[in-house]
Amino acid sequence: MSRRRITQETFDAAVRENMEEFEMSPAEALSDAVEQFDSQGVDLSCIVQAVPAGTCGDKEENHQVLLALESIRIGSNSQTLSDIQHFTEQCSAGFAQRYLAAQKGAYAVILSFCKSRVEAQDAALGGLLALAALSDGQPDLLDADGQQFLLDVLKKYQDSPTVQCAAICTVRHCCLKHEQNRQDLIKSGVLALLIRAITQHSECAEVVKGASAALRVMTFDDDVRVAFGHAHEHAKMIVLEHNGLKVLIDAAKAHLSNSSILSEVCATLSHLAVRNEFCQDICDLGGLKLIMTLLAENYESQELVRQVLSAIRAFAGNDDVKDAVVNACGVQLIVIAIDRHISNAAVCEQGCACLSVLALRKPNNCKVIMEEGGTMAAVQAMKTHPHVLNVQKQACMLLRNVVARMQSYCQPILEMGAESLITQALQNHQDCNDVGKAALRDLGCQVELRELWTGKRGGITN
Repeated sequence: MSRRRITQETFDAAVRENMEEFEMSPAEALSDAVEQFDSQGVDLSCIVQAVPAGTCGDKEENHQVLLALESIRIGSNSQTLSDIQHFTEQCSAGFAQRYLAAQKGAYAVILSFCKSRVEAQDAALGGLLALAALSDGQPDLLDADGQQFLLDVLKKYQDSPTVQCAAICTVRHCCLKHEQNRQDLIKSGVLALLIRAITQHSECAEVVKGASAALRVMTFDDDVRVAFGHAHEHAKMIVLEHNGLKVLIDAAKAHLSNSSILSEVCATLSHLAVRNEFCQDICDLGGLKLIMTLLAENYESQELVRQVLSAIRAFAGNDDVKDAVVNACGVQLIVIAIDRHISNAAVCEQGCACLSVLALRKPNNCKVIMEEGGTMAAVQAMKTHPHVLNVQKQACMLLRNVVARMQSYCQPILEMGAESLITQALQNHQDCNDVGKAALRDLGCQVELRELWTGKRGGITN
């Protein structure tokens, strides 16, 4: 059930009433208002939970973000840059501030500022930073004029890494969960601009990281308002038309000591491995060798390990790449990663998923997984994270894939305690039903299977 919503004015009036009618202190008035609305089931996620402060001309007291916005509207040229910086800081404070500003027409004001100051680099940068902050979580704000401005500024200031970073951040915010913005910007050539930013500023960590993240967003299918997105087509365009795989792999090689960039690049490569030949291309370009090296040399970085495992999982959709991973001692490295970060559910999930993919239709790989302790690592992950659905699902799938073509491994896996753990997963997680029962069935355990359809024809009744 959706929660009730109120306006900022309603919330502010309640706070003011507490202060004037009940003589509460500002802090007490604010706390009481929040408590009262919460008890009534009101959603306050878009409400600035602060006491309005300051005045703006003849207007009543208002919130800092609106005061900053009004200063930009009426400010002189000498003061506007500091005002825009103050507005950016306020928008960066939280979504409620950004939402309130947007409700009061901030997008038109900031875009007008950006377009009028585009010739001055410092002002253009300040306006872009404000636009990036305002659009975070509010991609619907972007219109055709805003799209064209972003494309123009990416072209105009292609030699400035700071302006590129700000523009790319705005593009990413406006494309997240917004399929139409993605399609419009891609049709207008944004992919070439993002790729060029990476190649031209390959030494700049922030540009490479931001552009890689923006490219990844272009491959998302996350807009619930759209029945069918173009995620697959966008990934193909990045790879085939813009040589994206080589550009990203080369960028990663230039920043081998920066785990943050490496994590971003690995995540983006995972989203680009959408076709069998792309997986092979990544391997041929040295991408597989690169990520195996990253896995071997960066065990302490949980986030990087997780992203590397996710990348291996994606690349191993190609059967030849499966063999290449195993031949490169990938199973041993994955097992070590799971053991090293056994308390981290995300690493365990991705590690089990990797081994599951490597085992699929590959009896020889199953043998290596058994010998290197992969199934034992999965069992231990199930014990450590009994209430994490995805860990349980991926571990069940791994155990099932290992024994599906290698029945001789059933008894050793059962001796690890797999049956009771799978049974527990079935009890705890309804979504484990299919993979859990399949694992029990292939392990030779007694399992109740329901026949959902017998194939018999029946009459149709009106």
